[in-house]
Amino acid sequence: MGGGCPSGVSEARVVRVWPRRTCRTRTDVHLAFANDKEVTSVRATSLLSTILGMKHTRVVAVAFDEEGVIADIAPTTTIPRCSGCFCRVDAVYDGRPRLWRHLDLAGMRLVLRYRLRRVNCSRCGVRVELIPWAEPGSWFTRDFEEHTAYLAQTTDKTTVVHMMRVAWNTVGEIARRVVDRLGPKDPLDGLKQIGIDELSYRRHHEYVTVVIDHVAKRVVWARPGKDAATLAEFFKELGTERCKQLEAVTIDMSAAYIKAVTEASSQASIIFDRFHVQRLAHDAVDEVRRAEVRETRGTEQAKVLKRTRFILHKNPWNLTNLEGEKLAQLQRTNKPIYRAYLLKEGLAGILDGLDVDVARVKLCDWIGWATRSRLEPFKKLARTVKQHFEGILAYIPLRLNNGRTEGMNGKIRTITRRSYGFHSATNLIALIFLCCSGISLLPVLKLPIMAVASTP
Repeated sequence: MGGGCPSGVSEARVVRVWPRRTCRTRTDVHLAFANDKEVTSVRATSLLSTILGMKHTRVVAVAFDEEGVIADIAPTTTIPRCSGCFCRVDAVYDGRPRLWRHLDLAGMRLVLRYRLRRVNCSRCGVRVELIPWAEPGSWFTRDFEEHTAYLAQTTDKTTVVHMMRVAWNTVGEIARRVVDRLGPKDPLDGLKQIGIDELSYRRHHEYVTVVIDHVAKRVVWARPGKDAATLAEFFKELGTERCKQLEAVTIDMSAAYIKAVTEASSQASIIFDRFHVQRLAHDAVDEVRRAEVRETRGTEQAKVLKRTRFILHKNPWNLTNLEGEKLAQLQRTNKPIYRAYLLKEGLAGILDGLDVDVARVKLCDWIGWATRSRLEPFKKLARTVKQHFEGILAYIPLRLNNGRTEGMNGKIRTITRRSYGFHSATNLIALIFLCCSGISLLPVLKLPIMAVASTP
C-alpha cells in the first residue's frame, strides 16, 4: 500500500485497518441490508468479522496469498486464560504464530492467523492460552470441524475429502474432537441394560467389539478385538460400582463374552440373543435338507425336494397356497426333513411364549425330542441349548435381544462401505461414535449481525 504505510502480512494484496493518526486512507466496503435504503460504509475487516460470525474474536487484518485468504485475528480480551483450568493468567511464557483452517470463503481457502501465547499458570504449569475459535491442539476452527463432522455423518469419503480439502485420517481426528465436545460427558453413566456384539471391519479376522445401551439406543463403547480381555477393558472403565448396577446383558453364545460378563457383573442376567438361537435351528434344518438332497440325488424323491429351501425357513402363516401344498407333499414323502421343520417351529413357539415357567418345561421336552430325533444337526443343537439353557430362557421375561445391536452393526457396515474400508480401527471407532452415539449435527450456517448496518 502507498502513502508510507508499512508492508502487510505477505507480498500479496493486503487490506489493513490503520489508525487515523497514522494513515488517513482506509479501505471501505459499501454495505446495505435488504430492508434498508441507506448504504453504509464498512471496513473490510469489520465485514470479514461479520461474515465469520465468531464470538469474542476481532479481525485485525486481511491478506491474500496464492492459496486464498489469510485473516489476522485476535481475542477481544487482553488478559489470556489458561486452556487447562480456564483461569485468567497475567504471566505470559512465550508466543508464536499459528494458523487455523476455517470454512472456505467464496470458494477460496480461508486461514486464520494469530500469535498464540503460552501462559505460566500456577495450577497447570505452562499451557497454551484458551482461544474462542478452536480447541487446544487443533489446527481447525470449531465451525470447520463441525461442518466436516456433519459431512462425515451424511456422505461418503470422497465427497468429504474433496469438499473440505483435508486427508481422510484428519477427518477421523476431527470426528474424535467433535464427539468429545458435543457427545455425552460420560456415556457409561447410568447403564442398566446393554448389548454386546463384534463386527468385522477387515479381512483376516480383524474385529471391533461394540457395546450398545438398550435404554438410550446408542453406542457407548467400542474397542478393537473380540476376546475376553477386550470386553474386560469395558468393565474396567465402567468400574465396580456401576458394574453392580447392570441388570441385563444381551450377547451371542461367545464363550469369551460369557466369561468376561460373568467375572465382572455376576448379578446381571445374561440373555442369549433369541434370533441367534433361532438361526442355529434354521442352520440345522438346512443341514438336514442338504443331506437328504445328496442321498436322493437322481431319484423321483429328489424332485419333491427341489425348491423347498426357503419354504422350510418361512413362518407357517407366511406360506402361500402353493407352498403349503409343497410342504404337505414333503410331509408324506420325506419324514426326516419334515421332522426337522417341526423341531425348528417348536423352538420358535417356545421362545414366543410369555410364561418363563411354562417355557422351562417345554424347552426341556424339546431338548429330549431333538436328542431322540435321529437327526445329527439337531442332536448337536440340543447339546448347545442345554449348555446355555438359563440364558436362552432369560429372553422370555425381558424380551431383550441383540436386534438393536445388529441394527447398529448394519449402520456401521454402511459407514465402512462409504469410507471404502479402514486400515485401522481408530478412524472407524471415531466415526462409530460420531454417527451412532446420538450426536445430531447440522451444516454450519451464519446470519449477519444487524448491528453492522449502523456502524458509522
